[in-house]
Amino acid sequence: MMHTLAADTALDGRMSSISDGLIIAMIVVYAVALFLFAIEAAYGRRRRLRANRLMPAAAGAGTVDAPSASAADAAGATVGGYAPPPEVRAGGVDLDAPGPDAMAVSVRREEPEASAAQHAVGRVALVVTALGFLLNAAQITTRGLAADRWPWGNMFEFVVGICLCSVGAFLFAALRYQARFLGTFVLVPVVLLLGIAARWLYSEAGPVIPALHSYWIAIHVSAAIIATGGFMVAGAAAVAYLLARRTELQRAAGQRVAGVAAKLPASELLDRVSHRFIVLAFPLWTFAIIAGAIWADEAWGRFWGWDPKEVWSFITWVLYAAYLHARATAGWRGSKATWIGLAGFTCLLFNFFAVNFIFSGLHSYA
Repeated sequence: MMHTLAADTALDGRMSSISDGLIIAMIVVYAVALFLFAIEAAYGRRRRLRANRLMPAAAGAGTVDAPSASAADAAGATVGGYAPPPEVRAGGVDLDAPGPDAMAVSVRREEPEASAAQHAVGRVALVVTALGFLLNAAQITTRGLAADRWPWGNMFEFVVGICLCSVGAFLFAALRYQARFLGTFVLVPVVLLLGIAARWLYSEAGPVIPALHSYWIAIHVSAAIIATGGFMVAGAAAVAYLLARRTELQRAAGQRVAGVAAKLPASELLDRVSHRFIVLAFPLWTFAIIAGAIWADEAWGRFWGWDPKEVWSFITWVLYAAYLHARATAGWRGSKATWIGLAGFTCLLFNFFAVNFIFSGLHSYA
């Protein structure tokens, strides 16, 4: 018996050492991928993207239904390139107003511009990101083996889990929707969060408080982590949308735009990416709140106790619900909906950092 206990202790120690080593390794790998994505964003050339579910007519996006390309250029559109926002009047012609001018010069806006900054370095960055994802998953696995429990027991483990899901969501977007252009926007917060976790949130692998010894930690916390990863990609796409939107308005006003913002895809495409990931993450966040209420009833004898974490989780849910409702019923697109989504993401971050460390509650680490 003593020999078995000593062997288990030695194995846990080895797993803990491996897990700690993987923390540094994955931060370095993610930082390298971020550097490569930044190179692609800064120096890549705009190339046409393939058609996909977000851009079913990508091959024809940005084309002009006009007798000649020169007529389209006079209206402010470039063949195979930039199309001005709907509310912008170009060349004295309101392209959205009915009438002969709109019929003579009509620009297709059913699909967004199907081009973005592309560079061979970006493909390498995607492979490096996948390597970092595998290291991240290995770190979580070895951490769980070292602690002999589900590895969601403290803030450090929660951050590492969020980063894993965020990178996984980004890889999904990059492969399915060709959203490689989001690499810089997603990996900046991932590297920052991992650095904060390793420097200030780290704790040794060990047991958790009795209230967390439940199968609900695998259900409730896992759903919250996966949803947060999806919301992080949606937030990154929303920030990129605001930059792309500002760039489009500057171009429509005749201003010259350079740098990373000039090589982003159309704002409409970024809006669709953000919306898609909120649609995917919102049901998981809803399930996490419901599962948390059931767990709270089992652990503390009540479904809802106005704990700060519960309150801010619900506020976050309301804001994302308002975002989806506004798009579905009021027909809001673009900036209005994006600001609601960013408000929800801000509440999510506040719930994660401020509530855990500033407020006292059953969920907090204050």
